[in-house]
Amino acid sequence: MATYRDGVRAALPLLIPTLALGASFGVLARGLGWGVVAPVVMSIVVFSGSAQFAVASVLGGGGSAAAAILAAGLVNGRFLPMGIAAAPALRGGRLRRAAEAQTVVDASWAIAGQDGRFDRGLLIGATAPQFVAWVGGTALGAASGALIGDPARYGLDALFPAFFLALLVEELRGSDAQRTRVALAAAAIALALVALVPPGLPIVAACAAALVGLRRR
Repeated sequence: MATYRDGVRAALPLLIPTLALGASFGVLARGLGWGVVAPVVMSIVVFSGSAQFAVASVLGGGGSAAAAILAAGLVNGRFLPMGIAAAPALRGGRLRRAAEAQTVVDASWAIAGQDGRFDRGLLIGATAPQFVAWVGGTALGAASGALIGDPARYGLDALFPAFFLALLVEELRGSDAQRTRVALAAAAIALALVALVPPGLPIVAACAAALVGLRRR
């Protein structure tokens, strides 16, 4: 069984990308008028780039808080099967296991997975430095947002759609035809609804369609 130190060492290559992505979220959140504290608190509590970018994207586009929360929930729906898969590796009673389950994030889950089993030391150890980098990056970006001004001046507002495009491209990798069809269908739904429904609803519809499509696999 690996130690926490092994997990930290495995996650070191992820520190700079995580820091940069956290900083971009902080800058964009500051540009939306969130101030400095709110983005940092959100990164501490939510600790999910996809969910946080979803919320910021919906609210930044004029969508409602309900649509933003729903979009974040649907985007994070993938953590349910991921958590179930990693659950046997967790220890202790309900509260401790619930706390340890918060370390299930995409990269750490992939690092800890070994031949269908999950190593608890790798999972927790790999998440710790990512959490520090994500929250630290958010704080750095939010604090410097006032100096940068309007993110749109530098094209930083394009990071919102670019982030979700990157997620789509990742889903299209590999030879799984069903997965590819689901990803493309979700993208098509979002694109078709942009001009027809209020801001925020296209991403909600796309996420819901993706979850339904993958459930039928």
